[in-house]
Amino acid sequence: MTKESKVLTTDLLYLPPLAYFTAVNGADKIQVYADAKLSRQSYVNKAEVLLANKRETLIVPVHGLRKKLAIKEVKIDYHQKWLNVHLRGIKSAYGKSPFFEYFYDDLEQIYLRKPQFLIDLNLDLLTLCLEFLRWNVSLVVKEKKEEGDQDNDFRGFFHPKSLTSSDMVYKPHPYMQIFGPDFVSNLSIVDLLFCEGPAANEVLNLSRK
Repeated sequence: MTKESKVLTTDLLYLPPLAYFTAVNGADKIQVYADAKLSRQSYVNKAEVLLANKRETLIVPVHGLRKKLAIKEVKIDYHQKWLNVHLRGIKSAYGKSPFFEYFYDDLEQIYLRKPQFLIDLNLDLLTLCLEFLRWNVSLVVKEKKEEGDQDNDFRGFFHPKSLTSSDMVYKPHPYMQIFGPDFVSNLSIVDLLFCEGPAANEVLNLSRK
């Protein structure tokens, strides 16, 4: 008997938090919708990293945030100097991490391509993270949800202002971080990849509820 594939629908987030990856861990397919509306103050254009022993939020500025555009229509605002801020911030946060050289160059190349649309930046970054985790999962962009789609829908599930949802799928499992003695949970996946490298999968498995 053929095993039924596990399909998850999620928002297309910017360098998603660990709770996102504990939720999709084990999926055969992750699908995102290009017509999904951009939610303000969400992880769609925000990621959290650990900088000098505090949680720091990196924000990708975009045009038309108040217009509730579909993510496929949202253009990145390169007139603001966010690109250098993000790259410098990541270097400052993780330049001395064990796996910085293993991961950073590929990450930087995505930024330097300066994709015009947020959907392309997020898609390229998520694809890279899944590749480094070596997960055998297909990432599919669909224009919109179709009748008959059978999936587990996690859209709107992960949000900085609503931690209760994340608690349903994520239990913090400490790992060695660069700054400070106190573990900071549910940061962006880049924190785990830079700090743990190939051992990231073990941490994610231990972080699943």
